[in-house]
Amino acid sequence: MIESILLWLFAMLIAPFFHAVTLKVKAFFGGKKGPPLLINYYTLIKLFKKGSVYSTSTSYIFKLGPMVSLCTAAVVLMFLPIAGRPPIFSFNGDIIFLLYLMGLGRFFTIAAAMDTASPFEGMGAAREAYFPIICEASLFMMLILFYLLTGELQLSAYFSGTHPFELWQKAGSPLLFVVPSLFIVLLTENSRVPVDDPATHLELTMIHEVMVLDHSGPDFAFIELGSFFKLFFYASLVGRLAFPFELAHPALTIVFFIIALLPVYMVVGVTESVMARYRMDKVPRFVLTSFALTFFATAIILEFIQ
Repeated sequence: MIESILLWLFAMLIAPFFHAVTLKVKAFFGGKKGPPLLINYYTLIKLFKKGSVYSTSTSYIFKLGPMVSLCTAAVVLMFLPIAGRPPIFSFNGDIIFLLYLMGLGRFFTIAAAMDTASPFEGMGAAREAYFPIICEASLFMMLILFYLLTGELQLSAYFSGTHPFELWQKAGSPLLFVVPSLFIVLLTENSRVPVDDPATHLELTMIHEVMVLDHSGPDFAFIELGSFFKLFFYASLVGRLAFPFELAHPALTIVFFIIALLPVYMVVGVTESVMARYRMDKVPRFVLTSFALTFFATAIILEFIQ
């Protein structure tokens, strides 16, 4: 248990660093030096030193949104098998609990945006509510696939210890479709290019960023931290599935886990460097590709493997 708690604290501490790797890759493709790898820590410290500004037209919901968003993301990491080690919490059906826990964080973010009564933030909230619904279908299809392979409904039964390697031994070829499918979910759930552009300054083209325009100081730091945790969660799943190897020594396993995470964040940076954000009407087709890939993988398992 102590090891799991220490790994959870380690994950929360290092999540902003990995996000900076994506910024470095994007800067490299742009021919720039880019910000330092500790830029997110500097930004968070700067935001925490500032005070928050609240409109007189907002209610307590506006203040509650960032805190709930951060807390739900931190709790989700408690169920994540970090570096293949057992998580702090795990129970039968926890994966369904996690999906709706993340939905709760999203609900309060949307509610905080709607509380401002800003038409721009309402537009972003509508988009934020729409695209994750399609992702939810993909995630439940992945859950069906993993349940068919393991008979378990626990996240740790898929991503801890040698379980990822055993999944590849049981159904290697279908998992080749699941890895890109999960990566598409990562891009969508974390508002990355080509679904959303976190660097854009045009409200009409934003999805997530337009919802948090009115947050400032510590509240905005909570939102940023929550987004780092959420990206770390999905990147860990993709990394464990793409690099399912388990080393004998626990310290070596943690080092390998960190090395396996770097390519995931780098691919996010490469994707954002070589692709433009899709038009809004094209985004559902892109997200549905994730569902189609997982559905095809599940059909292969039902027809040929079981």
